[in-house]
Amino acid sequence: MKTSKIKFSFLFAFMAIFSLCQTGSAQSGVKKKSSQVKSKNNPTFTQFVYQGDDDVYRENPLGDDEFYNPILQGCYPDPSITRKGNDYYLVNSSFSMFPGVPIFHSNDLVNWKQIGHVLDRTSQLKVETAGVSAGIYAPDIKYNPYNDTFYMITTQFASGIGNMVVKTKDPLKGWSNPIKLNFNGIDPSIFFDDNGKAYIVHNDAPDKGKELYNGHRVIKIWEYDLNTDQIIPGTDKIIVDGGVDIKKKPIWIEGPHLYKKNGRYYLMCAEGGTGDWHSEVIFVSNSPKGPFIPSGNNPILSQRYLRPERKNKIDWTGHADLVEGPGGKYYGVFLAIRPNEKNFVNSGRETFILPVDWSGEFPIFENGLIPMEPKLKLPKGVVNRQGKDGFLPNGNFTYTENFTSPNLAYSWIGMRGPREDFVHISPKGGVQIMPFNVNIKEVKPVSSLFYRQQHKNFTATTVLNYQPKVENDLAGLVCYQSERFNYVFGITKIKKDTYILLQRTDKGNSVILASAKIDASKPVQLQVKAKGNEYSFSYSENNGELKNLGGMVSGDILSTNIAGGFTGSLIGLYATSANDAFPE
Repeated sequence: MKTSKIKFSFLFAFMAIFSLCQTGSAQSGVKKKSSQVKSKNNPTFTQFVYQGDDDVYRENPLGDDEFYNPILQGCYPDPSITRKGNDYYLVNSSFSMFPGVPIFHSNDLVNWKQIGHVLDRTSQLKVETAGVSAGIYAPDIKYNPYNDTFYMITTQFASGIGNMVVKTKDPLKGWSNPIKLNFNGIDPSIFFDDNGKAYIVHNDAPDKGKELYNGHRVIKIWEYDLNTDQIIPGTDKIIVDGGVDIKKKPIWIEGPHLYKKNGRYYLMCAEGGTGDWHSEVIFVSNSPKGPFIPSGNNPILSQRYLRPERKNKIDWTGHADLVEGPGGKYYGVFLAIRPNEKNFVNSGRETFILPVDWSGEFPIFENGLIPMEPKLKLPKGVVNRQGKDGFLPNGNFTYTENFTSPNLAYSWIGMRGPREDFVHISPKGGVQIMPFNVNIKEVKPVSSLFYRQQHKNFTATTVLNYQPKVENDLAGLVCYQSERFNYVFGITKIKKDTYILLQRTDKGNSVILASAKIDASKPVQLQVKAKGNEYSFSYSENNGELKNLGGMVSGDILSTNIAGGFTGSLIGLYATSANDAFPE
């Protein structure tokens, strides 16, 4: 089944359920709540090392005038970008990850630092009972120069919230609580005209009784009142019906963004679903309310017409946003995937960038319709500082976390709830996880710190100090695509013995693949290693040699292809007092 078809059935079902339920720096502080109880029995992770080793980077070393694409590796989908002066800000979808909507800053579109998350409080993000691929969809960030305010508008598929907006004068100083918006549909974005007026465009269903085929959607526009932060009732209008050519039954016109250039209005949208027919298309009008005429050269970005077996394949390109870069040159950020040798997508939808040629009437992504390359030329005057001076690394890199800082890096996330609820950082080094009475397979907040898988080939190693007391105790590593698809590699107790085990969960059904008695009186090293679709799990006792447990296992269940949804695989430091994995 193609991913685009998966999306139709998933989203239509989800939206039906949802409608019934409607009733500065590179680090973030994690402070212990008074409700947390530190215990000698709580597992402590004293080190985490992630190493990426993809062939594409070794075979394509950078020249002095080059940088790697994607600019954000791992699960950073649905990028949106805005500019204030020489400052660029970029956000991504975060679904049920907590905190939500990672936000990044750059002065040159190449070197990026994460400055935090837009939704970092429980008053903003209410995803406690949301599935992994629910929560926050397709955030849009825009700066309004007329009131010197940043807006982030999105759809929160949780807790009856729906479409919402938050605001700030300074992205480094936090964002407001959500303002619920009074319209249906998904993927809203906001546009500020040069006369001070504001508009919202979004994806919606056709008018009742006018749906022509499965995947038929429309783009709608509303006038927006900046004083009340609400759409103006009665101002809505459908400006695109179906897509570029409704006679061809285009599917899932979505992710709209409105721009103005040379007195004309340009509407850019994704079309074709999020799978292998994904693309970006463009329309033009003399008015923000249309009529919008499609470009004769659509799509302006897509990889769908290319040979499936091409080397270093980048695919599923779309869901883009444009910004004017340094020197007046336009650039577009967008999502795409890099499948492994089995064509499985484990690292998720990532954020890419391409220069955009807007010398003619319509913009077009440069080299966006031919096989994309893994590296690009630097913009004039820009120096590649990725991985240096606090900027995010790219290509093959090693990330080492010794947990000696009082703050956790922004790259560490929770699932459905704050990290502060279960994390304590020891002054002597190491992070202690206070286990919830919740299993990794439950749709609840889980006591696990997650790091995104960012390469096809990687090794993730941690050192765990833990002595479980009862069979319900378990701590270790998880490879997690969702609550129904994951691997658990952990230490637990059976009667008087301590065991290490490997559990595979596929469609919610769990099987113990292997187990072994171990001595956990001293720290145990745990490691997961992936070579494309082949994963292996190993451990070391008393600083001895690594021993494999369970042989080579398939990473298929960690892929979007098998698990569905819209996220990428996560590597977790996990603890629970509700263990259900019992070796025989």
